[in-house]
Amino acid sequence: MPARTAAAVTATTTALAIALTACGGSEDRGGGGSAAPVRGGTFTYGAAVGTSCLDPHTSPGDITAVVQRNVFDSLVHLDAKGTFHPWLATSWEISDDARSYTFDLRDDVTFHDGTRFDAAAVKANLEHIRAPATKSLYAAALLGPYRNSEVLDEHRIRITFSEPSVPFLQAASTPYLGIASPASLARHKDELCAGGKFSVGSGPFRSERYVKNDRAEFTRNADYRWAPKGAAHQGPPLVDRLVVRFLPEDSVRAGALTSGQVDAAAVPITSAEALERDSSLELTARQAPGASYSLYLNTDRGPLRDERVRRAVQRSVDVDALVRGVYRGEYARAWSPLSPTTPGGYDDSIKGAIPHDPRGAAALLDRAGWTGRDSDGYRTKDGERLRLRWPYIAALVRDQRDVLGEAVQAELKKNGVDLVRDAVDTGAYFERYGKGDYDVWDNAWVRADPAILSGFYLSTQLPSAGGQNVSRTDDPRVDAWLRAGAAEKSPKEREKSYAKVERWAVDHGTVLPLYVPVTTVGVGRETRGLTFDANAWPQFAGVWKSDR
Repeated sequence: MPARTAAAVTATTTALAIALTACGGSEDRGGGGSAAPVRGGTFTYGAAVGTSCLDPHTSPGDITAVVQRNVFDSLVHLDAKGTFHPWLATSWEISDDARSYTFDLRDDVTFHDGTRFDAAAVKANLEHIRAPATKSLYAAALLGPYRNSEVLDEHRIRITFSEPSVPFLQAASTPYLGIASPASLARHKDELCAGGKFSVGSGPFRSERYVKNDRAEFTRNADYRWAPKGAAHQGPPLVDRLVVRFLPEDSVRAGALTSGQVDAAAVPITSAEALERDSSLELTARQAPGASYSLYLNTDRGPLRDERVRRAVQRSVDVDALVRGVYRGEYARAWSPLSPTTPGGYDDSIKGAIPHDPRGAAALLDRAGWTGRDSDGYRTKDGERLRLRWPYIAALVRDQRDVLGEAVQAELKKNGVDLVRDAVDTGAYFERYGKGDYDVWDNAWVRADPAILSGFYLSTQLPSAGGQNVSRTDDPRVDAWLRAGAAEKSPKEREKSYAKVERWAVDHGTVLPLYVPVTTVGVGRETRGLTFDANAWPQFAGVWKSDR
């Protein structure tokens, strides 16, 4: 590895390792022991949500990343302790200004369709992600200021950016920038979301079948020999088949786990305490890095254009009481748009920045001119009710967020704010998302890098451009801090830049952080080898089941 690369990786690794300690490592879950692995059989995982698209270049969903990590490899690997390792790339060199990355690639990798992996394949994937026709809702944002790719020879490529892009290495480790067979991208460009035979990567499992919102099925890639150094398992998977079942009903998923219908499952918050008492199961919980579950306030529409109204919304809600009541101590209250386990970015001094102050909130609303009251007790101004709209997809609600949402409604009603939760279908949801046709938008996003804030707050990262700037923030200071964070190689200096964004976002009423997401997975006692990556997502390449 070139010297500049080693230095940059070492500096970044130090910051990552400190922050990821709270998440735990990638240890074996499900009984432990030193018995020799049992090969063969089927492993079934119960997921909490389904997805309308299994193309990680298009879909922003966490579940898409979890499922398709089995199919698509990445250029580099970020382990659960925060260390970068070669994967499809054997080494890399980062320019002094962090505007270009030169990767040397493996020459022994084959995609599931027999196509050989090479530099042209990497270029085809990056160009596909950035193509408007792909309609990427997240991967394009991860590429950031991507300019172009230059194939230097068959197994060497240079990727260039128009601005410094220190976060790119972490982005390149994610399934969203996973490398698909270029033949599949060309041949099935309109069918990639359908998964199954249209998902063609080089990963440890081959995608066989996807039944929307029911299951995804995979078979063992017996030829797999290029797992990254640092991965808990090397070589082909131990099981013959992997099945991911989508079980959105909490009671159904918990029942499937306790009855043995699935070997592991995302544990619903409503069942965590009961399942912890079940001696036939083991549970592990990790706070996820990235964006906390928060309500983002649209600063470019209606009453929320007024910062006083936004700050009043923040102060009207007793977040501590709501999170305690709904999650019974399983989740921690969030104070920042960043999760505390986000490597190299979280500012602990932000705790307490949003007080529960209904009287102060009422005074802010009065000063903003919302002094009238209608027959239902809601505030009015010039005959218009203080109404805010919050769209959501009912079928994708998880983690008791419907209960939490209703509680937030009730809190705001006390101060005369009418928060209307609009249940809409998927098409209408993303249409409104792209157009900014909402007042409140809820979101949580997993990423093991504070650069997640760029997606949410860089002025150019509006949803219509593939970003997540749902608050529609447009402030030159914020842009400057985010660009400084992307250009600075020193972890301490990066942290300072991102901390300014965190504080600004909270102080200017763009966000109401609610809770820190937690990945809780339950496994049967016979399950072995289930590990977790830097995103706190379960990994299945090394799973097996004992015969006891």
